[in-house]
Amino acid sequence: MRPYLVLAPLTGALIACPAAAQSVDLNYDRLSSLEEPIAYDFEGITIEITGVADAPVLAQYDQVTGGDDVRIEVEFVGNVQISAETQLSNRWDVGVTYFGQYSTDPDNLFLGGPMGASDYNDNVAGFVRTSFGTVIGGNTANQVREITRRKRGVGNGFLAFDDFYGQLDRWGGAYVGRFGPSTLGVVVDENGDFEAGAFFQRPLAEQDVRLAGRVRRGRFTSADGTVNFDTHGVGAVGEIVYGSTIYDLGAGYERIESALTDFDRWFVSGGVQTQIGALSLSGEAHYGEAAGQQEISASFGAAYAIARGFSLNLGVNAEEARIVSDGVSVVETDQISAVASARYSF
Repeated sequence: MRPYLVLAPLTGALIACPAAAQSVDLNYDRLSSLEEPIAYDFEGITIEITGVADAPVLAQYDQVTGGDDVRIEVEFVGNVQISAETQLSNRWDVGVTYFGQYSTDPDNLFLGGPMGASDYNDNVAGFVRTSFGTVIGGNTANQVREITRRKRGVGNGFLAFDDFYGQLDRWGGAYVGRFGPSTLGVVVDENGDFEAGAFFQRPLAEQDVRLAGRVRRGRFTSADGTVNFDTHGVGAVGEIVYGSTIYDLGAGYERIESALTDFDRWFVSGGVQTQIGALSLSGEAHYGEAAGQQEISASFGAAYAIARGFSLNLGVNAEEARIVSDGVSVVETDQISAVASARYSF
């Protein structure tokens, strides 16, 4: 996560430059550095490094897997992203980016679970950047998602279900291009599934306004592991920045199909973030229906900046969904979690 709060005039000035140079980010997880990268120059090659170390204490009440027990654990998550790039004689920039993350609890969503089921997970990609945009090859699955999504919650806040069920495979190719106030992106994975999206962002009076939209064709497996689904989804996000406060709202529709069953899903998510001195706060909520059954989630997050790169973070998150279609258990979760952590980013 980059800095939460952006001054509207500055944002407009930054995005007004056509196809402005930007780093290729492969950190699709909730933990990303708030600091500018540490940069080095080595014989014409620019090397940038960012990273995060997080020590969370997790308390989780899970009615699906844990009965009436409250699980309390002390964990650790650490990640680092390294990129190296240089400019060719034709002024094209070429480079490679590597992201790796270690988690002591790989199955937990808050501690790195989305990346995979092993203690250490990584992403890698090579890219070529020109005045017409950036072409990327490698682990590109969430490139469009990251430029069109709602803002992540502050601290350890995480809002469940705020995406399509269907996902892309890790390996594929992508294009991202920035032209004035608009940014366009396309991802195609190794199976031929794809995601395409764009956002438009400009100052409007005393506010900064961002509008984003995307479409995705993806796949996912039911909660009971018995059925593979093909999905088609469309979503939109609206965001307003006023002073040190961000308001955003997202909505989506998804058609989910398999040989055994098919159904429709729709959802709405919204939230607000603000900063008061060294304290940042966020609150989010989600409601949706899939196969006529509801999915709900809510999240509260807080972060207190102590010194450069060092912060204390809190999150309280709840989610509930029991989606069954023609006897197939599609999604099954019912839990409340509280996470407090000390975090250092560089």
